Amino acid sequence: VLQDMFKGECHFINGTEKVRFVERNFYNRLQYAMFDSDVGHYVGFTPYGEKVARYWNSLEERLEYARAVVDTYCRHNYEVDAP
Repeated sequence: VLQDMFKGECHFINGTEKVRFVERNFYNRLQYAMFDSDVGHYVGFTPYGEKVARYWNSLEERLEYARAVVDTYCRHNYEVDAP
């Protein structure tokens, strides 16, 4: 069975003062690429992941969307996600 999945995480530091969004991409339980809002672009961890990250970084709309998730999703849903 082959499995391709991604996981999006919101990290809250000091309430909504410092918010970080991380998107992790996996294939068969191996992380091949990641987006970190603190870095601002995708990073590859395998040869395939490096190619994918390079391609995703060339798509300005995708990067713009991923960077905006901090405000549109994480901060917006702080009350739901916060303990």
